[in-house]
Amino acid sequence: MINVLVVDDSAFMRKAISTMLEKDPEIKVIGTARDGQEGLDMVRKLDPDVVTMDIEMPKMDGLTALRHIMMEAPRPVLMVSSLTTEGAESTLKALELGAVDFIPKQLSKVSLDIIKIEKDLIARVKTVAARKMRHFSPVRAKRPATAARRAPAARPTGRPLRDVVAIGVSTGGPPVVQKILSSLPADFPASIIIAQHMPAAFTGPFAKRLDGVSKLSVKEAENGDVLKPGHVFIAPGGKHVVLDQKISRVDVVVTDEPAEALYKPSANVLISSVAAAVGKRALSIILTGMGNDGCEGVRDLKAKGGRALAQSDATCVVYGMPKAIVDEKLADEIVDLDDLAESIIANLYK
Repeated sequence: MINVLVVDDSAFMRKAISTMLEKDPEIKVIGTARDGQEGLDMVRKLDPDVVTMDIEMPKMDGLTALRHIMMEAPRPVLMVSSLTTEGAESTLKALELGAVDFIPKQLSKVSLDIIKIEKDLIARVKTVAARKMRHFSPVRAKRPATAARRAPAARPTGRPLRDVVAIGVSTGGPPVVQKILSSLPADFPASIIIAQHMPAAFTGPFAKRLDGVSKLSVKEAENGDVLKPGHVFIAPGGKHVVLDQKISRVDVVVTDEPAEALYKPSANVLISSVAAAVGKRALSIILTGMGNDGCEGVRDLKAKGGRALAQSDATCVVYGMPKAIVDEKLADEIVDLDDLAESIIANLYK
């Protein structure tokens, strides 16, 4: 049984989230709290397996409560976030502080479509509850005792064989992507395109935050963007990004198609398009996330001579997407988070 604590200042939200969760026979809501202070007290008393946490609350807000939880008794915390720019910025901060993921809620003046998140909420609670705590704060997680730090390799010189990097990532991704990009040098000799499963209101603030911590130029992708070394493009939420190979350049195209894709943006759509556009010039990277998005795209890329890296189980929040390419024997290397930036550079020359 998975014991969950629900923290939200709205009585309706507390009831709605509790009702949704308890539709699954493996989940039990052992308590509800009206603000961050009450939630923190109940964490200490009830020791829940998972906490859902609102952000804006009286007395103590969700970010402050999250800080205390992560310092005192770390455990999976799912933030319940409004789909606004302010909500996005607060949620990204929560992920930096150690929250495992977020569940978006859609608010309007006349309705609350919280029921739309039911299936996703149950799946995320069950997935994160199955992971050990060391997975839930990947940026600050210590290297597993069984994994020794590799000695830094001499940086390759000359012209790289690969100049396009395509990244697919989902649950637990924002802090991982931030760590990787902030570790890459200003003269990074390739372009990077990222499909992070994220709502439309979040990808702009996410790109802005990454641009502020990285030596690279990071922006939300737009039609007309051209791939350049040292530039990073974040696929907009609710859209796909594909590449269009011209005679002397590679253009970024933002599109709604394929409309039937399970995820928008989709790692499969991105990486398959990269395979078609630049083939063996590309390196794909599959990071933490639920499901298997990216697997078919990597298969297409490998068929064209591209390479693929998978984040290690030990450093993933959720070992779903990387596991899919590892199980299909598509990963050229399985890499711990702390080594990914170095490995990316090395693989541009392989």
